[in-house]
Amino acid sequence: MAIIDDKSQYCIPFLLERLRIHKERHGNSDGTPPFFLGLNGVQGAGKTVLVSTLYETLRSEPYSLDVATLSLDDLYLTHADQVALAQANPTNPLLQHRGQPSTHDLALAEKVFASLAAEQPTAIPQYDKSAFAGQGDRVPEFRWPVVNKEGQPKVKVVIFEGWCVGFRPRDDQTLRSLWEAAVRQKEAGNYQGRLGHVKFEDVQAVNDALKRYDSLTDKLDALVHIDAQDLRFVYEWRQEQERTLKATKGTGMTEEQVNHFVDGYYPSYELFTETLRNGAFKPTAQVSSATADWQGRQLRLVVDRNRKVQEVIQI
Repeated sequence: MAIIDDKSQYCIPFLLERLRIHKERHGNSDGTPPFFLGLNGVQGAGKTVLVSTLYETLRSEPYSLDVATLSLDDLYLTHADQVALAQANPTNPLLQHRGQPSTHDLALAEKVFASLAAEQPTAIPQYDKSAFAGQGDRVPEFRWPVVNKEGQPKVKVVIFEGWCVGFRPRDDQTLRSLWEAAVRQKEAGNYQGRLGHVKFEDVQAVNDALKRYDSLTDKLDALVHIDAQDLRFVYEWRQEQERTLKATKGTGMTEEQVNHFVDGYYPSYELFTETLRNGAFKPTAQVSSATADWQGRQLRLVVDRNRKVQEVIQI
């Protein structure tokens, strides 16, 4: 099923207004640093289509901005490092394949962010999800595209997209109470989630890893969140994605493998979506680096099963 973009009509005005504020804050000078936009959405919600539309629109007249896109998916560990991580945590099902916080190369991410912020020549990492029968691997560095090369215009907008971009870790007490509530629901027999099926220490390992991701979230100037009316839509959306991947690449996961794959992500949707809905930049005990001007920096688009926008909320 082709995904028709109905989201950029809300995102473009929001983004232009945030860009105007960003320039004003830096004195409207030529030395205004790049603007970092985060884009969050569950797998298959239409992030890729939206990124493509934003990229083309911002680069075209009348805006004529130089834009770079960076995907969290392109920052996964190498296949060898992912295998090593899985072997080091053999009893944690959440770390057996790419996906959760701790399966990304944060040192690489921070290096790329810093290089883009400094307007230095920057190689944008690439990842091949079809490698190793769908387990994936990083593309060799010599094949990564380079932006900000000498003689090129400097990148002024960076779009950073990913399924957990903007997620904030929970404090230990909240984490445990959410997990216990999920376990109680599972035992009562009316539970459709995955959080209640995993051990607390496995969830805690992911939450602890997510704390380091704040170093990226804190560098974002604005965030767009494609939210789903029902988080379980992710299962059918991800199946559609995999069918497309198999059609184009000739290889990919089976339906059962895809469901198992999404199961590995789902506890994090249950744990961290609520804080994102409340605002990734909203000051809390965990988000001490949030600034006083946090309001207005996040746009939430709530979509239905067909990925059509039903609600638009600026936070």
